[in-house]
Amino acid sequence: MFERIKQMLIKEFIQILRDPRMRTVIFVMPLVQTLVFGYAVTTDVTHIPTAIFDLDNSRASRELVARFTGSGYFDMVTYVDREEEAQHLVDRGLVKAVLRINKGFGDELRAGRTAPLQIIVDGTDSNTAGIVLNYAGQIAGRFSETVLQTRFVRATGQPAAPARVALETRAWFNENLESRNFYVPGVIVLIVTLVTLMLSSMAVVREKEIGTIEQIMVTPIRQSEFILGKMLPFALIGFADVVLVTAIAVYWFDVPIRGSLLLLFGATSLYLMSTLGIGLLISTISRTQQQAMMSAFFYYFPAMLLSGFVFPIANMPETVQWLTYLNPLRYFLVIIRGIFLKGVGPGILWPQMLALLILGTVTLLVAARRFHKTAS
Repeated sequence: MFERIKQMLIKEFIQILRDPRMRTVIFVMPLVQTLVFGYAVTTDVTHIPTAIFDLDNSRASRELVARFTGSGYFDMVTYVDREEEAQHLVDRGLVKAVLRINKGFGDELRAGRTAPLQIIVDGTDSNTAGIVLNYAGQIAGRFSETVLQTRFVRATGQPAAPARVALETRAWFNENLESRNFYVPGVIVLIVTLVTLMLSSMAVVREKEIGTIEQIMVTPIRQSEFILGKMLPFALIGFADVVLVTAIAVYWFDVPIRGSLLLLFGATSLYLMSTLGIGLLISTISRTQQQAMMSAFFYYFPAMLLSGFVFPIANMPETVQWLTYLNPLRYFLVIIRGIFLKGVGPGILWPQMLALLILGTVTLLVAARRFHKTAS
């Protein structure tokens, strides 16, 4: 038995590694995807191109503009003096925000009255626009607080500031709130899913397409040994990709890994049961490798979107949230981020690991049964 499986392993590795396209999928694609996600996929909003529309040009307005440009979030692109010019810049996408200060801003502050301030934001990207408005609100709030403290000192002659509530925030696990630390560990899930799904979905259909499946079936090898010999190389490739992406995340992007590597590989083995089972099922129902590839992508993209990697599951409609319980990516993503960022162990992650075990077992059984019917 072991000798037959060994020969299947040798055959599969030779067949995979001799194809330049397969070598690219296995080794180059994970590297490129990790670098792309690490550098490009981020929700951090900085260096917002901003136009200044200062109709007052007073000391107070210039101080406020200096606070915006000195915050590190807003980059002053140009000054405008007409509304048409400001609208033109926003319409062309040359600026993302316009800071408008009306005439009399400084006089209103000196008189102790409320001075209105307007921030015009390009709302095409609602997420970015919301973050820009939050930044602007914080800067304007701190400026207003300084004005009130100065007015209090002048009115009372006391140097002490009035009593106020001081809010101090503290973030756990991702102390600097870097989106890279959140997204890069999730790349492991995406890469392992895509690579193992693509390879396993074309495993059996390739034998059928080139006409060797009948030759294999008349050999002494059992169907269970054939399945194991087909799937085991892809599982080993999946583990290799996990090691590769983890090394890039930790040593290149400085993403912390606070949990157990042993637990990471154990959870990966549970997750591979699902991806390899789905790939085998796709391979048995497909007639050509092209059909298998298209079916794999048809599964991959909805599974990715419903995993919580891009969009929070809590924000999805309730019906869709129920569907995500059938998605193994959902559970593996929680495990990966828990190991990397929180350093939690099986005592916390056992519900996700149990779900992966159940889904993987059911998927493999269904796929194996379908293979038996196809091969018979």
